[in-house]
Amino acid sequence: MIQIQNLTKIYKLSKRQQKEQNVKAGTKIAVNNVSMTIEKGKIHGILGTNGAGKTTMLRCMATLLKPTEGTITVNGADTVRDGEQVRRMIGFLTNEIKLDPQFRLRYLVHFFGRLHGMDEEAIERRKTELFDRFGITEFQDKLVEELSTGMKQKAAIAVSLIHDPEVIIFDEPTSGLDIITARAVTDYLLELKKQGKTIVISTHIMSEAEKLCDRISIIMDGKKEMEGSLEEILQRTGERDLEDAFFALYCGLELEKGENA
Repeated sequence: MIQIQNLTKIYKLSKRQQKEQNVKAGTKIAVNNVSMTIEKGKIHGILGTNGAGKTTMLRCMATLLKPTEGTITVNGADTVRDGEQVRRMIGFLTNEIKLDPQFRLRYLVHFFGRLHGMDEEAIERRKTELFDRFGITEFQDKLVEELSTGMKQKAAIAVSLIHDPEVIIFDEPTSGLDIITARAVTDYLLELKKQGKTIVISTHIMSEAEKLCDRISIIMDGKKEMEGSLEEILQRTGERDLEDAFFALYCGLELEKGENA
């Protein structure tokens, strides 16, 4: 279980960043007083536009960023105070974390397994399981730079999950993938759910969220604007599918901002 209490993350902006973003303020509130509970054995989706704060939230969960205010606990361990303990429990994947192109896939998996304190026998057993699952066994002696985009994503997932973590945090796990590779990833997430894993994903793909997520949080401008099951969100917005519900909520908030300007 992941417990998020009043999470706020504020970034300081350099003069160049202020110019690039066309703002005068020296700070940016990326996440604004967000609270939520991500239950064990469930898939929790984080939805939002670009810049809404989704990735910042996930990085705080994964101990890569410290909250400006608020707390996050993973299975009772605080992400700031007990960071090392949290990192042992989680598998974190983001498109911005790239595998070194000059290493062979087999070496990388063993390297990360050793970082997690696994012995060689356990690493080999887990590697065989993951490589067979994703159909990348025959590519294990290739350099990362020789792999296709889809194979790189599968390889990144294998590296992220080599230690069989209790909690999986994936930032847009199927972004840019072809339909076959994306299906392999989503099917595996459903298998992990059956194993009782706690899973949180961010995604722009509404059909993916509809298929995977037991609960969905919609984040806009750093704030949690709506949360619930798919059925609850559709009922509250009066829409027929998640894409229409998301768009209706977004348009409503934009109209409200315009009226208050």
